[in-house]
Amino acid sequence: MTNDVLQKTILSWFPDPEFPQPQFSEEGSQFLNLSTQPEQLHELMQLLKNNPETHFDYLFCLTGVDYGKELGVVYHLESTVHRHMLVVKVQTEDRENPVLGSVQDIWATANYHEREVFDFFGIKFSKHPNLKRLFLTEDWEGYPLRKDYVDELNMVVK
Repeated sequence: MTNDVLQKTILSWFPDPEFPQPQFSEEGSQFLNLSTQPEQLHELMQLLKNNPETHFDYLFCLTGVDYGKELGVVYHLESTVHRHMLVVKVQTEDRENPVLGSVQDIWATANYHEREVFDFFGIKFSKHPNLKRLFLTEDWEGYPLRKDYVDELNMVVK
């Protein structure tokens, strides 16, 4: 399935996702990029995996991002059957209580990736069965991969 056909298929399910052009041409030649709203994320991801035309059976990367004003998650998906790939992006402006829907019930590998994002960015994943710190201790304060994180002992200041 080409990126154009994939985009038309997704637009037939949800009329309002955005398909921004990637910032790097290397990614644009391989991945179709899709931005969606948090309230549509879980349903979209279920369709992407379970629809026979798309069959994205492999979540190979789930990454947290601090965009400054917003916090977000980027999902890289692949169909091992159809050999196409997709990047799905979702974000929230709520930095005090960021919550996105979990996709670990769709792809089991998301379980640990979501825990890592929670640990380092503080994004909570609703309906995650075991959302707790993965790398940092339970008494750790803050989220070290956020742009506003301050660590007086280890900060490098120019």
